[in-house]
Amino acid sequence: MSDITEITLTLPMEAMQNIFGGNDSYIKKIENNFHVDIIDRGGVLHIIGEEESAGKASDIIRELATLSSRGSQIEEQSVDYAISLKEDKKQKKSSSKEKDDNILVTIDQDIICHTINGKPIKPKTLGQKKYVDAIRNNMIVFGLGPAGTGKTYLAMAMAITAFQKEEVSRIILTRPAIEAGEKLGFLPGDLQSKVDPYLRPLYDALYQIMGTDNFLKNMEKGLIEVAPLAYMRGRTLDNAYIILDEAQNTTPAQMKMFLTRIGFGSKVIVTGDATQKDLAPDVRSGLDVASSVLKNIDDIAFCNLTSQDVVRHPLVQKIVKAYEDYETKEANKKKRKNIGKMERRSGR
Repeated sequence: MSDITEITLTLPMEAMQNIFGGNDSYIKKIENNFHVDIIDRGGVLHIIGEEESAGKASDIIRELATLSSRGSQIEEQSVDYAISLKEDKKQKKSSSKEKDDNILVTIDQDIICHTINGKPIKPKTLGQKKYVDAIRNNMIVFGLGPAGTGKTYLAMAMAITAFQKEEVSRIILTRPAIEAGEKLGFLPGDLQSKVDPYLRPLYDALYQIMGTDNFLKNMEKGLIEVAPLAYMRGRTLDNAYIILDEAQNTTPAQMKMFLTRIGFGSKVIVTGDATQKDLAPDVRSGLDVASSVLKNIDDIAFCNLTSQDVVRHPLVQKIVKAYEDYETKEANKKKRKNIGKMERRSGR
């Protein structure tokens, strides 16, 4: 057992209020995860515990204080992610140079754009930062990962930023019109009304970042287009920012059709979650095929986000992780069962 040590930190009162959270919930998280005691005495924090644990807790608090000094509001997700970085085994084995890197601050500095209400949109995890950098540096990017990792939202932010800077002349958003495990039956209204329910998540992001009026004006001019994937056939899309959402629900033929629409001056982002397919059981996903076929082509990047990159409510991260563990367990069980069958057959 390591010796008990005490580390003191002096922080501005504004930073203290931001870091502690409501009812001291953030500090309690740090205390519980690293088994330390954190005591505030007149603006001076005393961190008491085993040397390694106290060091990690103080590192996190310093990073959060730096974020606060930059004007960032400390959120529960930021605290959870900072803790997870310190608990990650790979992080523990990293070099001294990597340990000195202020990861949270580096991520926080990358502001993509602002919402209509002035809130900055930026990556919140290292995985998201790599995803955004890949979008900047490649013509086609596949953003793969579970729900809540910001795949679509960050892609939308990058597209709107490029559009506002006149790097592209239009934005095209598309997704396959497949129900999520339900049959909705006949939908009333015109064609736009019929496809809108499937495209609602894309509209939500546009409204939040661009504002309803600005979005509608650009949509009326044909500068922003939201359409089902079937409408892409036969087109050539030049000088456009094109986002294909829910790509796990494409067939291989649809994916090939979509990727061959790309023209000069265009950038493409394909997002999907391989664990949430709504295709028939005997139909292979176009996203799975593309991941195998295109992985070695230059200017095409694949970014795999994980449960650690989930930025919704902390409970969502736990749900995603629980499903990942369950699916891995079931896959291993099925594999062992198949091996057992093969051994029994060979024994005959």
